[in-house]
Amino acid sequence: MLPNRRPLNPEHQLTHLPMSGIIRSRLKRLFLFLIGLIVIHSLILWAAEPLSLPESFWLAMTTLATVGYGDLAPATVVGRISTVVLMYITAITLLTLIISDYIEYRFYRRERILTGRWRYDMKNHVLIINTPRRGGEQYFMRIATQLRAVPGYESVPIMILTQKYPTGLPSELQDIGLVHYHGTGASEEDLKAAHAGQARHILLLALDETDPSSDSYTFDIAHRLSELNLAGNTTVECVSDTNRQRFRAIGIRSVIRPVRTYPEIMVRAVVAPGTEKVLEDMFNYEQDHPHRYNLTLDDLTWSDIVSALIRHGIGTALAYIDDNDNVICHPEPDLEVEGRGLIVLVKSSETPDLSVVEEALERYRQFLEKWQAMHEHPEEPAQ
Repeated sequence: MLPNRRPLNPEHQLTHLPMSGIIRSRLKRLFLFLIGLIVIHSLILWAAEPLSLPESFWLAMTTLATVGYGDLAPATVVGRISTVVLMYITAITLLTLIISDYIEYRFYRRERILTGRWRYDMKNHVLIINTPRRGGEQYFMRIATQLRAVPGYESVPIMILTQKYPTGLPSELQDIGLVHYHGTGASEEDLKAAHAGQARHILLLALDETDPSSDSYTFDIAHRLSELNLAGNTTVECVSDTNRQRFRAIGIRSVIRPVRTYPEIMVRAVVAPGTEKVLEDMFNYEQDHPHRYNLTLDDLTWSDIVSALIRHGIGTALAYIDDNDNVICHPEPDLEVEGRGLIVLVKSSETPDLSVVEEALERYRQFLEKWQAMHEHPEEPAQ
């Protein structure tokens, strides 16, 4: 062993520092040294040659760039020696080192980006923590596409904090502008590297949407986010409903059930908190579900149908089926509906029969007839 042997490269002495910082620092030093040489050489030419200061600077730059226009040239011994020593030997060598270091930096940066180890200067972004065990790429593509379709989120940056892609994100995710950091939400250092504190929203996914034990890992990350005062803008997926209260107790803004086939729930939780509860209930057959009733519709407006169902505690009308068997959602309130069925959001435990819906609509027709008759033939005021 040679204990006094010097390292070949400066970064071997500074292994605790990021390589990008070492290269950038070396580039700055070399560039400043190069500028100093250009200034010194220009001043020497200005003093030794019959040239003005701008002409001396022009000659120094053309020499450095090895262009060789030939319009100006040093004529004195001092000027020629200065050109050989300062420019041909020193400055051109420095320029070569600068170009080499810059290319090295670009390759290093690209490798770090591909492997998820580049620290982006990112803020006001959406940070997604964890990758689903199954179908992660498709889920990320759909949630990114739907999120950017929301007004105000068209160009929102999206970062994934995960250890799933050590060799780089799939090309389809890179193509839609997603980036990732190779790490875990359980590490405070990784959260800082992903700039969780500057994130607009944090989405904490369950590792396995079918395994309640994954809630333990999710809760550990959620608790760390709570300690960093980031729970208020965090949406968490919780597999077991019995664990929901634990997440709410630490300040998590929204807790939803993982539904991989319908990422709209997660998107709604982000852009319109509270609406995800309505969507969740549609996927929970134990509470509410959409139900189809086959019946004739011909003399009521959409607002009349909605009012009739609510007044009789049946549920919320979502759509109707027209005579061509098309499902019509969000019809105009004053549109007179003609069709062969209704789709109603009802309680799963007390789903009304078809006869109950028909009776409710008939009673509302009678109510409207009485109301119209009362306004068409008002009673004479008493004398």
